[in-house]
Amino acid sequence: MMLNPSNGGTEEEEKKMKKAKVIVIMGPTGSGKSKLAVDLASHFPVEIINADAMQIYSGLDVLTNKVTIDEQKGVPHHLLGTVSPDLEFTAKDFRDFTVPLIKEIVSRNHIPVLVGGTNYYIQAVVSKFLLDDASEDTEECCSDVASVVDKGLDVESVCGRDDLSHGYDLLKELDPVAANRIHPNNHRKINRFLSLHASKGVLPSKLYQGKAAENWGCIDASRFDYCLICMDAETPVLDRYVEQRVDSMVEAGLLDEVYDIYKPGADYTRGLRQSIGVREFEDSLKMHLSGRHAEQLTNSSRDDKAMKESLRKTLKFPKDDKLRIMLEEAIDRVKLNTRRLVRRQKRRVSRLETVFGWNIHYIDATEYILSKAEESWDAQVIKPASEIIRCFLMTGTDTGRDLTSGKSLERDLWSQYVCEACGNKVLRGRHEWEQHQQGRTHRKRTTRLRMAQTLKSRDKQEEPIHE
Repeated sequence: MMLNPSNGGTEEEEKKMKKAKVIVIMGPTGSGKSKLAVDLASHFPVEIINADAMQIYSGLDVLTNKVTIDEQKGVPHHLLGTVSPDLEFTAKDFRDFTVPLIKEIVSRNHIPVLVGGTNYYIQAVVSKFLLDDASEDTEECCSDVASVVDKGLDVESVCGRDDLSHGYDLLKELDPVAANRIHPNNHRKINRFLSLHASKGVLPSKLYQGKAAENWGCIDASRFDYCLICMDAETPVLDRYVEQRVDSMVEAGLLDEVYDIYKPGADYTRGLRQSIGVREFEDSLKMHLSGRHAEQLTNSSRDDKAMKESLRKTLKFPKDDKLRIMLEEAIDRVKLNTRRLVRRQKRRVSRLETVFGWNIHYIDATEYILSKAEESWDAQVIKPASEIIRCFLMTGTDTGRDLTSGKSLERDLWSQYVCEACGNKVLRGRHEWEQHQQGRTHRKRTTRLRMAQTLKSRDKQEEPIHE
């Protein structure tokens, strides 16, 4: 067993001691992250910290694909199903919970393993990524707070309020560059920007300049040493797998779970209801609870158990039944949105390399997903991952910028690009814009828009001239 070389302690002790080592396993949904983390316990003394934003909440165990007690194989798991489903658990919350947890695990001479596909959570822990991180090192970016008062802009009265209907207008007046960077309905970030300005007089758009811009999102000055592993697989293979997994979830009780969490007019931007697979069923559940299928149950039997059983039976109704059609369409939307999630997660991991210079080791699980053979898993996944980690534990730091791949892309963090071909979709930063331009959907829509403009121009030229 290889033990963690650091045992935590005070900040002064930490400075004198070698940095503690932490393993991070990221990657798209369905790639085998959780399985790898658990199996690593056969080779190293690990404890697992969940870094999946939806698995942190209690409830929806089937829908969020939480690791079951049997699948955990006795390996300690932290931040798994521990947060109330109605609370908002932000990346800052995750960082504030996780850093002390890492120190606690290290104090037991064990190795912390962060596992999950929520890259914002991982970024918040391993690098200076959040607004309050940046504001610590940007005293020179402070603006004149008195100027806010002179303008009559009451920032304090807006900060902390749930109703931010006027918050975006205020932000535009304070910092038009920052306002241009975010969506007017992103009340969470608007509130953070306004709070930052109210408390420290810092303009958000000025945060990431000079030295702060160079270090933002990088791992060079992190409090721990990180070994970054990305579980991945070919996209078409993952597509088929996640679709099959959704079908398995339906059989395992997904419909019961979404029935329990359903609430008319619920806020799908907070807590567990943000999860893929909740909102998609809203229309079919509304119809189920108010339609003729519910009326067929007598008043004495219309309890939740009977309603759930009736919902499950809907999938066996005649194919032209309206409720069955709606339910099947909801399941198809869950599959579609999960496939889209796979692509977003892949893009974000790529961004960590190209924009932030992260040194990430890739493990390809394609062969295992196709064959489901344990021999393939051991040879293609466990063996290379163990070798990477063993080398990481025996040598110096593995993180920081990947110097072998050259300089990471110049970071254009605040520019806003609008794609007319894709319905005026807003892209933020040069990297996001370039990635969007490379997409097949964008190229198709660009071609159609160009053809339409050509036809319109031709028709205009052919219009008869009336004297």
